[in-house]
Amino acid sequence: MRLLTAELPGTGGLLKTVPEDFLVEELPAYPPSGEGTHTFVYLEKRGITTEEAVARLCAALGCSRDEAGTAGIKDRQSVARQWVSVPCAEPDQVSALELPDLTILSAERHPHKLRTGHLRGNRFTLTVRGTTDGIERARAILAALAGGAPNYFGSQRFGARGDNAAAGRQLIDGKGPPVRSRSQRRLLVSAYQSELFNRYLDRRVDDRLLRTVLAGDVMKKTDTGGLFTVSDAAEAQARLDQGQLVVSGPMFGHKMMSPPEGTPSRAREDELLKEEGLEAQAFAEMGKLAEGTRRALLVPLGDASVRAGSEDGAIVVSFALPPGAYATGVLGEVMKGTQ
Repeated sequence: MRLLTAELPGTGGLLKTVPEDFLVEELPAYPPSGEGTHTFVYLEKRGITTEEAVARLCAALGCSRDEAGTAGIKDRQSVARQWVSVPCAEPDQVSALELPDLTILSAERHPHKLRTGHLRGNRFTLTVRGTTDGIERARAILAALAGGAPNYFGSQRFGARGDNAAAGRQLIDGKGPPVRSRSQRRLLVSAYQSELFNRYLDRRVDDRLLRTVLAGDVMKKTDTGGLFTVSDAAEAQARLDQGQLVVSGPMFGHKMMSPPEGTPSRAREDELLKEEGLEAQAFAEMGKLAEGTRRALLVPLGDASVRAGSEDGAIVVSFALPPGAYATGVLGEVMKGTQ
């Protein structure tokens, strides 16, 4: 991961000395309506995975895990407040539960199951301990990131041992041990796509091209998420400068929108595939598991702030990110040291 604010000194310090140092709160796309066949549960989990939290909830209610819905996955080493839907219990029944490492914050009826991505984003409140000039340095860095932070995939994407991307590449090559689960195959291939995206992003950061439009770039509209390829770089640059557009990078796949042949943008993507010894159609063998998409190179920070923590040298950094963005990338910019 490259740093967009490399010229600014970081705070250093330690993150996640206790789960409460990493607080994340889901910002729902819509509130529960108060009626319907599902119960939306707003819960707080501490030091356990989302899967463990949902499994405990379902076991206590006597419903199948497959019937439950979630909008996103949250870190184990955190205190996370997130939404889960279940069709098998009344709100009063859910609210009365007492479960280890879980607190039920609210429960209300809604007509349908919660689906992945049904979020406006996530708000993070992160305590960094043992910093140097923490408030001043963090404020300067957050100000420099006002136009957006590099949208890197975090280490969580690549598995506890960091080897998911390599396993995904083996699947694309038709090598490696067989993986029976479709969901596991999807996870591994996605990790490889994510690693390639991070490497593409590295190069745009190195070349100072995150906020510069190249001929052929695939742009993403910030209001609708719509994609189009650049034919007029000057016009697209003006819209990018106004915050209407952001440059996208490749999540390679056989249905991904690509820059036109012969453009500088296409050359950058082709160079990365060439280094991997791959053709773009190599992903077609994976079918729906590797259709590909585009991902914004920059991600906006909402309501960013920093304040003093409860002990000397501690600071509390807060900001909101859209769904799919990782707080660890922002903290890497702020801390530039031990995490």
